[in-house]
Amino acid sequence: MAKRWTPETWRERPVQQMPVYPDQARVDAVTDLLSNYPPLVFAGEARSLKQDLAEVTRGDAFLLQGGDCAESFAEFHPDKIRDTFRVMLQMAVALTFGSATPVVKVGRVAGQFAKPRSAPTETVDGVELPSYRGDIVNGFDFDEASRVPDPERMVRAYNQAASTLNLLRAFSQGGYADLHKVHQWTLGFVSRSAQGKRYEDLANRIDEALEFMAACGITADSIPQISETNFYTSHEALLLPYEQALTRVDSTTGDWYDVSAHFLWIGDRTRQPDGAHVEFLRGVNNPIGLKCGPSLDPDELVRLIDLLNPEDEPGRLTLIARMGADKVGDHLAPLLRRVKQEGRTVVWACDPMHGNTVKSSNGYKTRPFERILSEVRSFFDVHDAEGTQPGGVHFEMTGEEVTECTGGAQAITDDGLSDRYHTACDPRLNASQALELAFLIAEKLKEDRADRNRARRIAAAE
Repeated sequence: MAKRWTPETWRERPVQQMPVYPDQARVDAVTDLLSNYPPLVFAGEARSLKQDLAEVTRGDAFLLQGGDCAESFAEFHPDKIRDTFRVMLQMAVALTFGSATPVVKVGRVAGQFAKPRSAPTETVDGVELPSYRGDIVNGFDFDEASRVPDPERMVRAYNQAASTLNLLRAFSQGGYADLHKVHQWTLGFVSRSAQGKRYEDLANRIDEALEFMAACGITADSIPQISETNFYTSHEALLLPYEQALTRVDSTTGDWYDVSAHFLWIGDRTRQPDGAHVEFLRGVNNPIGLKCGPSLDPDELVRLIDLLNPEDEPGRLTLIARMGADKVGDHLAPLLRRVKQEGRTVVWACDPMHGNTVKSSNGYKTRPFERILSEVRSFFDVHDAEGTQPGGVHFEMTGEEVTECTGGAQAITDDGLSDRYHTACDPRLNASQALELAFLIAEKLKEDRADRNRARRIAAAE
């Protein structure tokens, strides 16, 4: 039986990827302050997301999780939030048409401030400094003052997350997400692309469907989902003092919830079964995710599932595979097979970004679109072969016209990366690339749906 959990028991475990603050008393003062701040999200919302993800485990919905690799204090702007939100809406519309099932929309937003690093320090021109760990920890500028971990940044991150959530709630519930406005969701630079023309055709078809429904008496007055949507937030639960400060007892159930986001995940670098991050997230009742890289052994995965979802609660645990295009075929199948044999109920999602990062010929960190697409295709193919359910996708993307990932219909080259390379950490899909990928996934979902329907008809005939 697992040891009794409290929000502090993670401190008894070995911890990875944690900054070393020069003054622990300041850290304690900041976390004490945050522990009295209002929740950013509500336990009831987290329970609603868990119910939606339970639908994904049954194949009755599809998970779309996407957003920035790391949110920035300097680039915080309402237009950026709006642009990413509406690209998510466009992707969801394309996926809904392809899968004929609801799409659960979860943003990497309003909390994605901390980043794991491959080394604790970095060296530039012979100068060694602490690595940049995200704006919630230290500054991006390569100088000694910026790189000192500063606990006051947690308060700024909280305030930015609160403002972001306020805007997202207004967008999702205040009419911006109305399906009658699908034409207005197109960004200017996307409208000039091949994906923009394809999306315009899809929007016209939605208009026709809405007109038909209205003629039948089905309007936003009777079906609220026509004019509003649920949009949830998520981030990697990496900086545990911040997460602990925002963990509260829900007054209606008596259960613990991390109210910094609806959905939290454990990264591939911090998924040690006896580690602090697993210990912390096993005790909160939010839906949670676990990144599964190529080094993950099937036996260890089962042990982690036992720790994180001992009651086998549908919608509680999402396994996010991030293998790399050249490894997914060999490494995903044994995990799927073992989880299926154990009879565990999980959402399987594909993160085709993190295993496909390369250095371009001119030194930029990038992700080739073709490798991203290849991993997504292989993810679906392996599920088909194993008879398991591909439940969703997890992207790093932005609504901005960046040039950070090569390829795609825009044919961004290594030389073109420097045009608008804005990321502080990892390369992101721009809006056009994200929409292109959504259309390609929608086609795959449509094919799978047709195959399932054909199999049902054959079985019925027999």
